[in-house]
Amino acid sequence: MLTTPPPTGAPAGEKPLVLVVDDEYGPRESIAFTLSSEFAVETAERAAEALAKLRAKAYHLVVLDIRMPEMDGIKALEELRKIDPYVSVIMLTGYGTLNTAQQAMVAGANQYLRKPPDILELIEAARKQAEATRVRRQQAQMNAQAHEMNAALKREIEQKEPHIWQGRASVELVHDLNNPLTVVIGYATLLVEEARIVSATDPERGKRLLSYASVVERAAEYCHHLSENWRMTSKQTTEFTQIDLVEAARDVQQVVFFSTVAIKFTGLPRALIRGSKFELMRVFQNVFKNSLEAGSDRIAVEVARAGSKVELTITDNGAGMDPDGVRRALKGGFSSKKNGTGLGLSICRHLLGAHGATLTLESNPGQGSVVRMVFPAAD
Repeated sequence: MLTTPPPTGAPAGEKPLVLVVDDEYGPRESIAFTLSSEFAVETAERAAEALAKLRAKAYHLVVLDIRMPEMDGIKALEELRKIDPYVSVIMLTGYGTLNTAQQAMVAGANQYLRKPPDILELIEAARKQAEATRVRRQQAQMNAQAHEMNAALKREIEQKEPHIWQGRASVELVHDLNNPLTVVIGYATLLVEEARIVSATDPERGKRLLSYASVVERAAEYCHHLSENWRMTSKQTTEFTQIDLVEAARDVQQVVFFSTVAIKFTGLPRALIRGSKFELMRVFQNVFKNSLEAGSDRIAVEVARAGSKVELTITDNGAGMDPDGVRRALKGGFSSKKNGTGLGLSICRHLLGAHGATLTLESNPGQGSVVRMVFPAAD
């Protein structure tokens, strides 16, 4: 299987590469000829030959017949996915049934066409699936780069404790930008795909496109604030205004975590405090992310007023930690996650302290965790 995503697209001026696999000479060459005007086409008459070609180079699309001797298309598809999980596969058969189509899709096919395919339908499907391969490989490449950066940061933390405040702030910035930037990348990809489709003037899809654009805009605004805050940190303190704590938490649920239904809100619908909305969004981002990565599928956010204080409690049903894990997590630099930096709760305590707020953590192995934040209420 590919351990590193191959290049995301064909070099400028070159046609996307397609592999047509069919044991019948006539259909195989006919399909190859049909696609040759827009694609660089190679052929194979047996599954074993096709798999060998896939091990040697990356294709944008594989057109695969289901009925073949020695190894049928379903089995070939399963082996193909072990080699290249990103390439799009169009399955073809002259013996199409619903059951066969379902088998093909379960095995990892991206599209299913009857054989012989309609010429225009085949070309349109090839265009769509070759582009989908490019998008998947681009996303995989970005994710791999993010993992490499995170691993490098973790190694750096383990080797040398960042005693200088600016150095620690740089690590915090990269840590906090990971989630919103991933959202920007994901929604930007959706925007591109929807923009191509909206050309057909579909009002409903046009509405969705506007919705995606709104989320991308808000996530980008969040990223901009984080980087701007870092740039200006040595020159001025963050300006506090009256904000709604519940609204800040809900914005993180929608913008950073794709409106996940795992996060439920109870208690006060609004809770006014004085602070920086974006700084508190960083706090909620870290706490929600920790809960989800600990295996939680239920995260309860309860907001209550207690005299002159606002209490916000986040309870999850994740893996939990023992007392030593709680102590080390609050101190910072410790993480039970493979790609974690261990800075999340340390960042939260630093930001909450600037707001005159406190953070406590209660947790037990197998029983989830409870994070409690107490803020001065706005007068």
